[in-house]
Amino acid sequence: MSDLSVPLPLPVQWSVHLARDRRRSEHTVRAYRATAERLLLFLNEHWGEAVDRAALSRVTAGDLRAYLAQRRGTGLSNASAARELSAVRGFLDWAGGVGAAPRMKGPRVKKGVPRPISPDEAVALATDVMEDSDEPWVAARDWAVLLLLYGAGLRIGEALALTGAVLPLGETLRVTGKRDRTRIVPLLPPVRAAIEDYAARVPWPMARNAPLFRGVRGGALDGGIVRTRVRAARARLGLSERTTPHALRHSFATHLLGRGADLRALQELLGHASLSSTQVYTGVDAAHLLDVYRAAHPRG
Repeated sequence: MSDLSVPLPLPVQWSVHLARDRRRSEHTVRAYRATAERLLLFLNEHWGEAVDRAALSRVTAGDLRAYLAQRRGTGLSNASAARELSAVRGFLDWAGGVGAAPRMKGPRVKKGVPRPISPDEAVALATDVMEDSDEPWVAARDWAVLLLLYGAGLRIGEALALTGAVLPLGETLRVTGKRDRTRIVPLLPPVRAAIEDYAARVPWPMARNAPLFRGVRGGALDGGIVRTRVRAARARLGLSERTTPHALRHSFATHLLGRGADLRALQELLGHASLSSTQVYTGVDAAHLLDVYRAAHPRG
């Protein structure tokens, strides 16, 4: 019989805290737990002794630099190293209290500008994915999912988290995003029609608590399936490797901004917690205009 008095390992305790108290996504919890496990293993070898919660208060900026140097030796990019450092700081602050993690500058990360695809490319992509399926209800499903990403700006995880409770559809849709924040997004008639057509074809009953988008065996549709089908379609169409399901969300934002959408309104539609996250699309729009200028101007 196991001894129930034995405490859970620190990375497991932290992952429980992240999921239960911070309401972080399953993906984030899994990644942060793995980081904590790597840090403890490194410190055990670095210090030559077992590391408990009290020992974590002794971690210095030098220790963290040594840890990152080891991680960078595995080929970690600047962006990944910065995310790793952020997770480590969170773990140390949780273990020792806010402010326990030593302060140090992380790797410099050059912020890239999301590259949207054109409206014609978005429709061509969704059409190609749809036409690649021999099963009519699967074709209708893929068309509905991709139109929802482009037509309403949803993240792929948000779309796949929808349940039968959204039916019957109205002119708007309530979406639950990161950290359980909810927002209302308008449904364009073609998007609404695509979802309704899929719902009429899917061979399983659409219960209120069941996933809206189903896999071929009736379970929840996996995001990896959507990404795989998009990769195959973009290869057939000769589109850039940047053409991903998430690029459809970027395109939604960029095209709205180009048509004069207000940044605050766009922030609400995208479900961004801060305006700074939305402001990146001003750079996207400027980059797009520059591309058009260079292509069209006789001196370009």
